[in-house]
Amino acid sequence: MALQDQLSGQGQFLFQGRSYLPILFAIPIGVAFYQMQWPLGSHTLHSYWEFICFSVSLSGLFVRVFTIGHTPEGTSGRNTAEQIAEVLNTTGIYSTMRHPLYLGNFLIGLGLVLLPMNGWLSLLYVLAFALYYERIMMAEEAFLEKKFGETFVEWSQQTPAFIPSFTHYVSPALPFSTRNVLKREYTAVAQIAIAFFGMELAEHFIIEHQIHFSPVWTTIAAFGAIQYVFLRFLKRNTQVLQVQGR
Repeated sequence: MALQDQLSGQGQFLFQGRSYLPILFAIPIGVAFYQMQWPLGSHTLHSYWEFICFSVSLSGLFVRVFTIGHTPEGTSGRNTAEQIAEVLNTTGIYSTMRHPLYLGNFLIGLGLVLLPMNGWLSLLYVLAFALYYERIMMAEEAFLEKKFGETFVEWSQQTPAFIPSFTHYVSPALPFSTRNVLKREYTAVAQIAIAFFGMELAEHFIIEHQIHFSPVWTTIAAFGAIQYVFLRFLKRNTQVLQVQGR
């Protein structure tokens, strides 16, 4: 078997389990938090750093929101059972990079692993993400090339895989749909909000040996949980978030 086919086969396997990567990374994150101290002994400095890290994760969410907001039905989903692509996205953010959702995921995770201010954790995350998602992207592109042929080849030749380039930017073919974003990204919002809240609790427990509920992070976590429950209910029990063709 050719190496490219072998890596693509591995990518298909990893694609089906890609939702579990954060769980596998819980162990090194736990070790990093166990070693954590306030920078220069100052909790205030750490608070500033927290919001910088939170901004990094929010930038990843923004990439996902912009992507999802302009994509049609049958693409850019959370499916894990098999590859799905009814159409080939080549406009909007997909005219600047081929895998914007994975860039969004990378930035969301990066904000979290930067929080403990531990160099080896950040390096491990970058390497693990590269090895893991490189194979997934290869599997996806093998599927897209087989389905869309020369159209995919031409697009891929002028569009970077992961680092965006605006040289050949094309305006989105579809208008932005807020309802589509609300329908599909409420889970990511909840995960970010609750993760940072949980890390705030862990920091104080490990460093100060006490449970401390920050009003800011508690409010953010509460918002994340409430919007998750509300939007999940709307998605499963109503048609409010349904948009034709999305």
